[in-house]
Amino acid sequence: MTKIISVVNQKGGVGKTTTSISVASSLADQLNKKVLIIDLDPQGNTSSGLGIDKSDQKFCVYNSLIGEVSLNDIIIKSSIQGLDILPATIQLAGAEIELVNEINRENKLKRSLQNILDNYDYIIIDCPPSLGLLTINALSASTHILIPLQCEYFALEGLTQLLNTFTLIKGDLNPDLKIAGILLTMADNRTNLTTQIIEEVNEHFPYHVFETIISRNVRLSESPSHGIPIHIYDAKSSGAKAYFEFSKELDQCLQKED
Repeated sequence: MTKIISVVNQKGGVGKTTTSISVASSLADQLNKKVLIIDLDPQGNTSSGLGIDKSDQKFCVYNSLIGEVSLNDIIIKSSIQGLDILPATIQLAGAEIELVNEINRENKLKRSLQNILDNYDYIIIDCPPSLGLLTINALSASTHILIPLQCEYFALEGLTQLLNTFTLIKGDLNPDLKIAGILLTMADNRTNLTTQIIEEVNEHFPYHVFETIISRNVRLSESPSHGIPIHIYDAKSSGAKAYFEFSKELDQCLQKED
């Protein structure tokens, strides 16, 4: 069964896109999985972070959501073996407005994905930093959510709202939706604050926090500007090693469900 994972947090700057790119590329290139990464953020950072020139794209995920073309006409093979990309362009910014009066608007992405599910082991969806209609579409289509949570003071403030949205989606639109877990990101082990945040998150969510923690790493910040994932940009960096360990942990965790 294809695992569809929404990487979601309505707060910006928590590492969603870095996590989406790093996990998708690691699953494909290092763990030999067939993976599709969907860029559902109008900023299109996932697309550019994987070397896609957005100005060259005639179609993007937006065109599928509005029923203009099928996903097979939009999906691009990346330079990484086993990893395909469904890109985003600025066109996607208007999707929430255009879909608001559509019937069954929350399930547009889910319907689009039906014909391609057998092609992939994993579908990773990079969600926008909001809990709007695009994110709701992602959650409605997903089997799991993955929550990157930065080790900073305000990290927990938005988590309650996100979990409330998860509960609503699970109750009304997608009863099979599960929480894959919380991934702690941007950790600075030199500070007491990071230690306190890690302890607090584990105390409040003892069954949902992954063991792997992603520390702050300059190379992680640099790799998107080169259009390649961290494990190719600098395989020896601490960021590359951490995301590889996390990808293995995530894969093992979800395979146990089967």
